[in-house]
Amino acid sequence: MSKHYDLIAIGGGSGGLSVAERAARHGAECALVEVDELGGTCVNLGCVPKKVMWNAASIAHGLADAVDYGFQIEKKAFLWQRLQAKRENYIGSINDWYHTYLADSNISEIQGHARFLDNHRIEVAGEEYSADHLVIAPGSRPMVLDVPGAALGITSDGFFDLEDCPGRVAIVGGGYIGVELAGVLNALGCEVTLFLRADEDFLPGFEAMLRETLMQEMVNDGISIHANTIIAAIERDPTGSLHFTTHTDQVLAGYDCLIWAVGRVPNTDALNLAATDVRVDPQGYVVTDEYQNTNVPGVYAVGDVTGRKPLTPVAIAAARRLGDRLFGGQPERKLSYENIPSVVFSHPPIGTVGLTEDEARRLHGDAVKIYQSRYTPMYHAFTRRKPKTAMKLVTVGVQEKVVGCHIIGTGADEILQGFAVAVRMGATKQDLDDTVAIHPTSAEELVTMR
Repeated sequence: MSKHYDLIAIGGGSGGLSVAERAARHGAECALVEVDELGGTCVNLGCVPKKVMWNAASIAHGLADAVDYGFQIEKKAFLWQRLQAKRENYIGSINDWYHTYLADSNISEIQGHARFLDNHRIEVAGEEYSADHLVIAPGSRPMVLDVPGAALGITSDGFFDLEDCPGRVAIVGGGYIGVELAGVLNALGCEVTLFLRADEDFLPGFEAMLRETLMQEMVNDGISIHANTIIAAIERDPTGSLHFTTHTDQVLAGYDCLIWAVGRVPNTDALNLAATDVRVDPQGYVVTDEYQNTNVPGVYAVGDVTGRKPLTPVAIAAARRLGDRLFGGQPERKLSYENIPSVVFSHPPIGTVGLTEDEARRLHGDAVKIYQSRYTPMYHAFTRRKPKTAMKLVTVGVQEKVVGCHIIGTGADEILQGFAVAVRMGATKQDLDDTVAIHPTSAEELVTMR
């Protein structure tokens, strides 16, 4: 006999958890299906453990800077396994909290892999379930290039299984995951090489100023960047080292670890969506409208599986709004996908919201005016390392409405949140000019640019 719910969320990541929680708060009887640990990629193999490692890398930079501030420091070693154990304990505590939270919220937890039987029924571990509202939120996973020897490499998932600094590392791919891992590994003592298919594969889609500044800072930190290099085959030699053959038959040898950071694919292939009428695009992403509806009434999708803005806060925001719309009496509730802020936890970090300069000029032409600043922050006036901070405001029209704000430098990740609110509310350059600066800070540059 099939168990029926008001709503079933397929996937226990940020999107699935959030839509079930919000619907349950409105009185709906909900269930959540997850085959693995609760929390999804973000908690287990993404945002949370990545930020722990980024913090460690930042401390390594800080220890080097401390000498320039007059401290006598003897840096004996970095105990990777100790940090790994503490990181995994922290993640475990979050997993445990989610189980308790679901129980306290009267949300049924169904352990196993969901498989569609038709538009409104699924099967999990031999049991059948149905719902008035089914939300597809299984997330995504890292992809690996289809080349000989590809299995000798690891993905960002495998990065978190590393029990020690891997020595000489090759990272294939220059998206935000690739540059984040490169920065962490380099700061913690690895020799890092980043391989790009082309120059434009370095942070594609980001503001050019951010891309150019970060690439230069990574090179300054000792990271090798090989553009126009395609890995065509991987082999392991008798000593255990990896060597790669490129598309030009060049052989690159002596690597201890290869990390694939070439993109992600949606976890839809095992859902048996063929048994439904739900539309997916050629890449396997579930097609949705602005309200997260699929083409099948009563079936929705949120998060990475939609192929739109694969960010944890986006999945949470879209899911909560969907719960409000379905059960909270708010029929027009939806997420606006414009002006979504994001951060790259590179070294130095990047914060960005709104249109890039190129995007703005394509849309608004000569109505675009740019304000920008580039400098060495006060912190680094005393250090041998001299990473730059760079900022750009993109404005449009006579009123100089701010349509883009882009920052790279120490503190960019924390600075951006407040300015994202300003951009979303339609702030003008004059609004920023009329704001009293906080001195001495990097943030003040955004309200003092001329």
